[in-house]
Amino acid sequence: MAAARDLSGRVAAVSGATSGIGRATAICLAELGADVVIGGRNQSGADGAADAVATAGGKAAILLGDITDPAYGSALVDTAIATFGGLDIVVNAAGTITRSTAEETSDDDYRRVMAVNVDGTFFLSRAAVPALRQRGGGSIINIASNVGLVGAAGLAAYCASKGAVVLLTQSMALEHAAEAIRVNAVCPGAVDTPMLRLEREAAIAAGKMTEADIMATNEQLIPQGRVAEAHEIAELVAFLASDRSSHITGTAIPIDGGYLAQ
Repeated sequence: MAAARDLSGRVAAVSGATSGIGRATAICLAELGADVVIGGRNQSGADGAADAVATAGGKAAILLGDITDPAYGSALVDTAIATFGGLDIVVNAAGTITRSTAEETSDDDYRRVMAVNVDGTFFLSRAAVPALRQRGGGSIINIASNVGLVGAAGLAAYCASKGAVVLLTQSMALEHAAEAIRVNAVCPGAVDTPMLRLEREAAIAAGKMTEADIMATNEQLIPQGRVAEAHEIAELVAFLASDRSSHITGTAIPIDGGYLAQ
């Protein structure tokens, strides 16, 4: 509906937009009228996301790079300004995971998870602030996790990284509240994304779990009995990007089928 296109004239930069939650978010924002800078590392994925943004009614620009490089965060912001005239929305959706206890986590895996999930979020958010200020305000949405709010065995590095994202969110929200720059975190549980599907396939191939085992585990852990679809997370991100959430900042909102309510 035309009345629902409340992001018309807005410009968004979305990291990790080539697949999963980032891609779904880029499409959802475009459906609401925004133009989108697509960040990621995969050209074919970026091309597909750009086509989907165009189909949804938005314009897209692509910038490939390494989110752990501070210069790339700045380049995403510069691309938004050069291509679309400014920046209003930032979505930090780039992420990675390693499933292991602290004792079993290698130095390389730990550094990779922290670099992508924490450093990448920090670098892009920091770079975006002056551009958002120039527009009179804006919205930064960080994709954290429900296990950034509570611990989970076998996810030590991932939990640490997403917990850091939640506290970064709160700190930046306080730093920029008076400038109408809102900063919030979305905390999904399990989401049906390529990353989760690859983990499932690896577990099945290794004989650790069958498809029935995986479904039973989800039904047991998640009160709703299913994992989320990426578009469900994107809808919450879009709400936080819009003026409909104008008094919401510094929050970390679970979207996990009731997992944290148990």
